[in-house]
Amino acid sequence: MATTAELFEEPFVADEYIERLAWRTPGGGSRGGEAFDPKRLLEEFVNHIQELQVMDERIQRKVEKLEQQCQKEAKEFAKKVQELQKSNQIKEAADIIQKLHLIAQELPFDRFSEVKSKIASKYHDLECQLIQEFTSAQRRGEISRMREVAAVLLHFKGYSHCVDVYIKQCQEGAFLRNDVFEDAAILCQRVNKQVGEVFSNPETVLAKLIQNIFEVKLQSYVKDRLEEHRKSDAEQYLKNLYDLYTRTTNLSSKLMEFNLGTDKQTFLSKLIKSIFISYLENYIEVEIGYLKSRSAMILQRYYDSKNHQKRSIGTGGIQDLKERIRQRTNLPLGPSIDTHGETFLSQEVVVNLLQETKQAFERCHRLSDPSDLPKNAFRIFSMLVEFLCTEHIDYALETGLAGIPSSDSKNANLYFLDVVHQANTIFHLFDKQFNDHLMPLISSSPKLSECLQKKKDIIEQMEVKLDMGIDRTLNCMIGQMKHILTAEQKKTDFKPEDENNVLIQYTNACVKVCGYVRKQVEKIRNSMDGKNVDTVLMELGVRFHRLIYEHLQQYSYSCMGGMLAICDVAEYRKCAKDFKIALVLQLFDTLHALCNLLVVAPDNLKQVCSGEQLANLDKNILHSFVQLRVDYRSARLARHFS
Repeated sequence: MATTAELFEEPFVADEYIERLAWRTPGGGSRGGEAFDPKRLLEEFVNHIQELQVMDERIQRKVEKLEQQCQKEAKEFAKKVQELQKSNQIKEAADIIQKLHLIAQELPFDRFSEVKSKIASKYHDLECQLIQEFTSAQRRGEISRMREVAAVLLHFKGYSHCVDVYIKQCQEGAFLRNDVFEDAAILCQRVNKQVGEVFSNPETVLAKLIQNIFEVKLQSYVKDRLEEHRKSDAEQYLKNLYDLYTRTTNLSSKLMEFNLGTDKQTFLSKLIKSIFISYLENYIEVEIGYLKSRSAMILQRYYDSKNHQKRSIGTGGIQDLKERIRQRTNLPLGPSIDTHGETFLSQEVVVNLLQETKQAFERCHRLSDPSDLPKNAFRIFSMLVEFLCTEHIDYALETGLAGIPSSDSKNANLYFLDVVHQANTIFHLFDKQFNDHLMPLISSSPKLSECLQKKKDIIEQMEVKLDMGIDRTLNCMIGQMKHILTAEQKKTDFKPEDENNVLIQYTNACVKVCGYVRKQVEKIRNSMDGKNVDTVLMELGVRFHRLIYEHLQQYSYSCMGGMLAICDVAEYRKCAKDFKIALVLQLFDTLHALCNLLVVAPDNLKQVCSGEQLANLDKNILHSFVQLRVDYRSARLARHFS
């Protein structure tokens, strides 16, 4: 059976088409030798007609689709032609009105006022039409049309209005999120890519957009955020001011990458200044006022938590006289105060004060004019000195000094070393903030020497009080040892009634004194650091030695009593090793050698006195020890020193 497509291979003629179809159909009767079969031929014709109908429908659909496409393209073409004609007409009209406008400027008003008025009216109408056309093109996003209209408007007085319209429409829907600074950065990034395709002076247009954002959007936003807390909440106001100024300068840094003309740094700085100038002018006064009230509140809250009413540390008159006498004589003037073990130093308070000051330094660095920065930083530092050093540390030292008992007090609790320990820790934190946060702000200004001197003065004042307190504490320790020796040491310890029945290795007084001393040595090590430990331990060790030396000279010694004294001094010497100070150990080594004079045979006395450890000692010292022997007179020992 012939296909429909094969029958269309030649030019179409209806009779010939039917003849070809019959000829190709078996039984069609058109070819010789074949019997004619009308049914088969009819069946073939019916099938073929159906195929033709299907083909006709398919072709009809293609025709309709092509017709629609053709109509659409025709409309688009007509529209483009119309736009081109309109564009050309506007350009021509703009060119004509421009020339007429220039000519009208030269015409005398009295004779050509009507003509000049009509020209001005047409000029204005066309200008408005162009701006409207630009506005519509911008809303449709037709960059090429915007460029054409902007190029025409460039020669009109209303060109700046065209730029204003562009800037206004750019910002529509641009500030929908909470972060106005991020929105502004994204908007400027987008406009920066587009503005060069539309305007012949893109840097001027972008700069005008940025100026509009700063003077309208950002200024309003900043004012709302700051005025809300300016008079009611200084802390929140300062936080907001720092945050807003930082974010504004960060935005300015991002905008520096765009082409904004010649001196974009000055341009952006002026915009920032215009927003913040009224807030920055009195910034430091707000900062100092807040820091003062906040620091006072932190301290008061701490003392309230301790149920402590701060006593005033007077100055002038009698108080100054007492202070000078106390410094020179180390005498406690007036009754000591029982602090119940409280140091009145708080690390939490210190951390809070330092944190507030650190934030103040950061704000000062950001918000101060460079010329005022060192001066402002010094004022903040002065606040720290006042509240941390004077009102907190110095007060604790004064209270601690007043709490040190007299040296003859029994069972005195010595808390001043706890004050020393905490004060040292605080000094380290204070010094760290000085170096980390203040120094960078003043390092290249005359205020550096002033700050260093202020820091040096305050530390020296406190060191005087620390030294005084440590000295009086050591006196108390020696006083406690005296009480132990007085209470526990008996005369019979060194002159027993039964020389052959001494069962102890060392006296009870020695045991208790050594136990007490070891605790104090450990406390000193825990309370001090660096060379201060050795300095204080050396002083305690020397006084400890003097106490034992003078104590031993109060007794008479039998032979067995002398042996017991040697055993006691050996224990004291073991205790002295804990000091880890060579001089202290040497003193007790010498004292141990002196005690040998209490037991050595009379004939060997001279030989022992000239021994290595005693040879350099004054003869009077050697003699004084020998005089303590019970056999001093009977054995005529004085002859060895005559």
